[in-house]
Amino acid sequence: MKHPDFFDSVPHLRVHDPLAAFLGAFDDGVIEYRYIDAVKLAGHSCPTVASAYWMTRQALGALYGVGLPERGAIRVDFRDSRQTGVTGVIANVVGMLTGATQDSGFKGLAGRFDRRHLLFFEQDVPLEIRFTRTDTGDKVDVAAHPQQVAGDPDTVPLMQRCLGGKASAEEAQRFAALWQDRVRRLLLDHGEDPEVFAVRRAG
Repeated sequence: MKHPDFFDSVPHLRVHDPLAAFLGAFDDGVIEYRYIDAVKLAGHSCPTVASAYWMTRQALGALYGVGLPERGAIRVDFRDSRQTGVTGVIANVVGMLTGATQDSGFKGLAGRFDRRHLLFFEQDVPLEIRFTRTDTGDKVDVAAHPQQVAGDPDTVPLMQRCLGGKASAEEAQRFAALWQDRVRRLLLDHGEDPEVFAVRRAG
């Protein structure tokens, strides 16, 4: 399964999942997620999927420091409805990484490991998403501004030719390369740029 090389250069996210430990899915319950896991979930790589992965990684880093984030113990609040724009796509990725679900997740065992009622939409939060530790109540607000990382000027006309069935094989290949190059720059060149990814501790 061939994918762009930069996928492997995006920093990983390691979390601890007590349910995984309890059921013997992973040694000590430690799970490592990579950007390609978000791509597999979404079925594509784009600025939205990249932003969802990176916002989650940045937020959990701010909440847990050098410790491992506790998957299944993180509440996630979205400012927008799940039908607004790309919120639903982002929520799918965030849910995979944090374990948070609305009401369709694992119901738990003897009152433990419940993954429901941790994901909410249309909430009164200042930025795009708020992540909250359920053990300490610490909160972090995050937002992504991928529009700050412009694509190559040829991208849009090439996309139009591809969608219209008029592109040659070479043009289709160039469009895909330009598309993924923007994703690469977003994650690797601007991952720590506060103008692109805002991370703020909440009171």
